[in-house]
Amino acid sequence: MPELTVQRSDIENAAERLNGPVRETPVMTIDGAEFGTEGPISLKLEYLQHSGTFKARGAMNFMLSNDIGDAGVAAASGGNHGAAVAWAAKQLGHRASIFVPTISAPAKVARLRSYGAEVFQVGEVYAESLEACVQHQETTGATGIHAFEAPDVFAGAATTGREFAHQVEAAGQPPLDAVLVACGGGGLVGGIATWLGAATAVVACETFSTAAYAEAKAAGEPVRVDVGGIAADALGASMIGSLAFDALEAAGATSVLIDDAAVVEAQHILWDRFRIVVEPSAAVSLAAVTSGAWIPEPGQHTGIVICGANTSLDSIEQRS
Repeated sequence: MPELTVQRSDIENAAERLNGPVRETPVMTIDGAEFGTEGPISLKLEYLQHSGTFKARGAMNFMLSNDIGDAGVAAASGGNHGAAVAWAAKQLGHRASIFVPTISAPAKVARLRSYGAEVFQVGEVYAESLEACVQHQETTGATGIHAFEAPDVFAGAATTGREFAHQVEAAGQPPLDAVLVACGGGGLVGGIATWLGAATAVVACETFSTAAYAEAKAAGEPVRVDVGGIAADALGASMIGSLAFDALEAAGATSVLIDDAAVVEAQHILWDRFRIVVEPSAAVSLAAVTSGAWIPEPGQHTGIVICGANTSLDSIEQRS
């Protein structure tokens, strides 16, 4: 296994850089019986982050680590990375041009515009938006910020895992035995795997129609996949990122696939029991437990990252 591009020291540096610009999001620990399983479950409520997702960490870390010219920044996104880039650009006084697929949720597009970004809806999937974004960068000289392949973005996302582990320790709880994380391009789960290493079981959670890591794991390398379904606007990367794939393989991560119906059910559980409203991609990790696709060992302390809230209550109730 080659040496990883992003090291724990890079994550430490990112955490120091982000101390102040981003929120320390809370952790809620509950009895696993709430979700039909055993052992304590700690939810990392990262959906409370600036811009509504963990993506704010990577976007801000990138902009604080690089010189940004007058043309500003440009990013392609299913919506969440774009919102984070637009938010960070607004905080730091940069222009932002964001390219999103036509399937992006209206709530996400509205949030982009609320941050003052210029929004371009191009293509049906992320890969087509990325191509348009690259052309824009070449034409204007804007600084491109990739959603999961830029090391500074990756290291910023990884601070979620560092923070999670430290919060559990500070609360006097036993260490996390396993952490379940939604996986699209893999920046969040790969970053968390980089921080935690093989000592903690890292579980990459995907839907059957956004299975970039599962397919890569089966092939032994990143491969292109067709994407669709309920979580495609956020988890719809057509290929797992190389940074993430290497990190996940080095940590011995596992892959779990969940169907769309289980994701919807997990959204309803979060709303009905805790009044938490999250987008489908953020419910995928919980759905792995509530559907029985992943079963904790007896007494195991399970961590679940709830990573994004860019949706509306109406959209959840419509799926009832």
